[in-house]
Amino acid sequence: MFKTARMRKIRIVTLEKYVAPTVDALHESGLIQVSDISESIQQDPELAELVTPSKATPYTGKLSSLLMKTNGISELLGNSLSEGHGLKDTLMSFISPDMPVQKEIEKVDTPTFIKQAEDTLAQVESKTSVIEEKLSALDTETSELQSNKSLANRLSNFDMDLALLKDSKYTSTTVGRINAESASEIKNELSNLTDELEVFTVPMDDDDGEIITVVTLKEFSDDVYSTLRKYDFEKIEVGDVEGTPQHIISKADSRLLTIESERDAVKKDLKAVAEQWDDEILALKEQLENEKEKNEILSSFVQTNDAYVLEAWVPVKDTEKVEQIVEKSSDGHCAFETIEVEGTDDENVPILQQNGWYAKPFEYLVDMYAPVRYNAIDPTIFVAITFPFFFGFCLTDAVYGLVVAAIGVVLLKGLGKVKESMHSFGWILIWSGLWAVILGLITNGFIGDFPERIAGFRLPTVFAPVEAFKHPETILIIAIAVGLIYVNIGFILGAINNLRYGRTKEALGSQICWFVFEAGLVFLVLGFMMPAIGMIGMALGAVLIIAAIGILIWANGAFGLMDIFGFLGDVLSFARLLALCLATGGIAMTVNILAQMLDQMVPFAGIVLAVIVFVFGHIANFAFQVLGAFINALRLNYVEFFAQFFEEGKGKFDAFKAKRTFTKIK
Repeated sequence: MFKTARMRKIRIVTLEKYVAPTVDALHESGLIQVSDISESIQQDPELAELVTPSKATPYTGKLSSLLMKTNGISELLGNSLSEGHGLKDTLMSFISPDMPVQKEIEKVDTPTFIKQAEDTLAQVESKTSVIEEKLSALDTETSELQSNKSLANRLSNFDMDLALLKDSKYTSTTVGRINAESASEIKNELSNLTDELEVFTVPMDDDDGEIITVVTLKEFSDDVYSTLRKYDFEKIEVGDVEGTPQHIISKADSRLLTIESERDAVKKDLKAVAEQWDDEILALKEQLENEKEKNEILSSFVQTNDAYVLEAWVPVKDTEKVEQIVEKSSDGHCAFETIEVEGTDDENVPILQQNGWYAKPFEYLVDMYAPVRYNAIDPTIFVAITFPFFFGFCLTDAVYGLVVAAIGVVLLKGLGKVKESMHSFGWILIWSGLWAVILGLITNGFIGDFPERIAGFRLPTVFAPVEAFKHPETILIIAIAVGLIYVNIGFILGAINNLRYGRTKEALGSQICWFVFEAGLVFLVLGFMMPAIGMIGMALGAVLIIAAIGILIWANGAFGLMDIFGFLGDVLSFARLLALCLATGGIAMTVNILAQMLDQMVPFAGIVLAVIVFVFGHIANFAFQVLGAFINALRLNYVEFFAQFFEEGKGKFDAFKAKRTFTKIK
């Protein structure tokens, strides 16, 4: 519970003939994390003479290509199935997601599997490629029609066939927009170029510009264009359109409507294909990912002429099981060596946390901070206990807590069935919400002061000495006491970690000194408050405090004195529990007061306004306070607790494991 799983490195040697079944068996078991020794082995000259880095199998490229193609088809089919889903469908996907359908598959060698995958993809592509071509053609035509329509709209005042604006064998026609004020000047300047041109302008509807059209012999076209550019001329490409603008617009609108109907029909065909093949493609995609991973992993091995060598991390408890798997899959043609992790050289050992059912979901919160170092203390159980408590302390409202717990249940029963992260956060919200319910009932937090102010009764569960708004000083004392205890637990864990790695000086200067300091404070206070102890207690307290300061300076230098303020800051930081507790209740109470005032002071519509203010006010308060409670409960763990002891590792145990969401072995 407090330690991560004990790990051991194993080295496996097997003949080339058996490497594929051995890799396959280890992949299905998911018990090892393969280490890449292909490069490190080269640093040992003696070993480098005996072995060479292995390479991924020649099938890897083909598998990657098939996987890329499958991903494209899967995305196409998935989009088709989800198209048209509204808000209700989106919400239902959270509450009651579709459960994956597992397809039974047979174990086959890689070449056979590639052939099967190609056949499956060929069948699907024979249907999807035709549909994609139709959709692409419709998209292209739609774009062309919209472009023509846009052009026709700009030239809507032209009562002529726009095809006449095209260049001919001997003439050039330039069309574009100019400012209306410049029209006369432009015409005069153009007339100075040659007599072989015709200029006419048409006003535009949408601004103060005019459309100018210049028809001239081709030999003067460049001069015409250069002249027009002097006057903020915007050229319009007419293209291959035919007919008057009104005719083009009418024809385009009619065709666009037809295209939409054709597109809907094609999409129905695509949806039918998706319904038939989506599960098959998802299963194929998973198989390809698994097969690719197995074929790529060989690049992490080294080899001789006839044998392969691989190294991997395995939890100690699974070592014998892995050895049996290798023995069986290689038909006994293997050598198996275990390598123990020695001393403190454990920074690169992968981490596999092993918490029970209650604490397991909270591993996500610890991982959000950083992976735990191997052999250091895993704080997940402490987070599992304190995070829901701190969350509930900050929220301190029974109804708000009930809503949080209900959201957790929805997550657990909905997306939690298909996503492990949602399953974990479901449980986190449930426990956190329940703490808010308990603390809310005790401290009189029930939609603020709703029972007494609006409903006219007092909660029988309220424990008067800790009623939040009548005895905030009691809440503050509890918060500081909780903080002091939690920070001291952090010091104990930090001291254990430091002493385990032989860092005695750091343990004294970072953790143990604070126990001496706190003992000194206790004796000082007792001596001051209890005459029976008197000066002896105060003197002993002073000696302990001076000793603690001496240890701080010895271990951390003169700047170590600054740590005293850090220690006080960490403990006092827990006062935020009181602040957030009062903030939740205070704002909720304000909403209740406003709703009550509206009901009493505004005739007729008062009750409606009161309900609106009450509902939306509490929704807003709930959203802000839940966010604040989550962040501050995390902060008290990450900053005030983890800072005392947490040691970061390099990474989590990444099992070499086949994914089996959409497939299962027969």
